[in-house]
Amino acid sequence: MKLILRADVDALGRLGEIVSVKAGYGRNFLIPQGLAMPASEANLKQFELEKRKLQEMADNLRTQAEGLRDRLAEAEVRIEVRVGEGEKLYGSVTASNIAESLEELGFDIDRRKILLVDPIRSLGAYDVEIKLHPEVRGEVKVVVAKVGAPVEEPAEEVAADAETEEA
Repeated sequence: MKLILRADVDALGRLGEIVSVKAGYGRNFLIPQGLAMPASEANLKQFELEKRKLQEMADNLRTQAEGLRDRLAEAEVRIEVRVGEGEKLYGSVTASNIAESLEELGFDIDRRKILLVDPIRSLGAYDVEIKLHPEVRGEVKVVVAKVGAPVEEPAEEVAADAETEEA
């Protein structure tokens, strides 16, 4: 089945491309979602008329994703977990936990967009990648800390305090 893409689709193509897909994928997903339209002469002419508007919408979405990426770079997600002997976590920190914490900070990010290869299983600070748009990826700092632990100061200040105590 040949279709004209009305939006960028991961692993398939970009706006305006004519692609061949299996009939079920096109009929049941791409066309109902408004991501594609059948490739016919009439549809090609119609697409040319609306192409500029669709491109402006795609550019607007990318611009919004870039703004979100910049805001995420400044944010820090703190997740408090229970730990056992040897600072071992009970369970792990998953993309769902990170998405919930981001939502509390005012970010609406789907857990499937959080690119976490393996769940986090130890305390510490991690840089987690988030796919915001097919062309835009951002990072957020995730700090996994023990429940009730005080918020740690930056390392430079801690080192300066240690030097004054030794003198």
